[in-house]
Amino acid sequence: MAMGMPTAWTRRQIGGGITLGALLCVALAATIASAQRRRTWIEPNVAYDARFTFVRLRYQVYGRSGWEFDYPAMERNFMAIVDDMTSIAPHTKESNILDMDDPELLKYPIAYLSEPGNWLPDSSEAAGLRTWLAKGGFLIVDDFYGRQWDNFERSMRRVLPSARIFPMELAHPVFDSFFRIGTLEGMRHPSDTRYAAEYLGIFEDNDPAHRLQVIINYNNDIGDYMEWSGEGWYPVNLSNDAYKLATNYLVYGLTH
Repeated sequence: MAMGMPTAWTRRQIGGGITLGALLCVALAATIASAQRRRTWIEPNVAYDARFTFVRLRYQVYGRSGWEFDYPAMERNFMAIVDDMTSIAPHTKESNILDMDDPELLKYPIAYLSEPGNWLPDSSEAAGLRTWLAKGGFLIVDDFYGRQWDNFERSMRRVLPSARIFPMELAHPVFDSFFRIGTLEGMRHPSDTRYAAEYLGIFEDNDPAHRLQVIINYNNDIGDYMEWSGEGWYPVNLSNDAYKLATNYLVYGLTH
């Protein structure tokens, strides 16, 4: 399946009138977006010391921002869960933000890319991310939906021009690397719940039998579910599912 939106991804429209639940969802999304836009302070990076450090990728933005959304609460909540549930012993109170062409990125095995619907890498950023992936990096792509796919595809082509994107099967080890995921159904992007979440991947040598290099959470935002998990804004099961997926991604990336 070549990179591009498969015909099976045809967007499904939801009919009917506006309900109170729909209005509440809109209000909630607006509140979250407003809170995210107000967050501007970036914490200093922690020096490399071989302990696992959560890395968020920064990119150039032309217009609306997005790479920093859910920062830093998502990282702190996620690393607290990882520290409690696994023996990884990550940095729990610090994390790093790195440019895609920063040589420091090569020290870290896993990186998180948020809101690729607004991602427009230049040639240096694309080359840096391409090199990191080729050297064993594992990229988690999250927080985009609907027509935002179009920009993600164009930008990903700059990084990996010949890459193909494959729908992920539940039987893949990434969904059983720590928690056993029983289904890939149920999650949706909280900003637009019309579309069911889809999970896609880019594999080394375009071969699904080889190492998974990029896991793509489309029509989903596990970062947002983790950020607000202690505030009671979302159903507990969705926050739990987000943590399970994220933990599996981390463990897979560290062991492959």
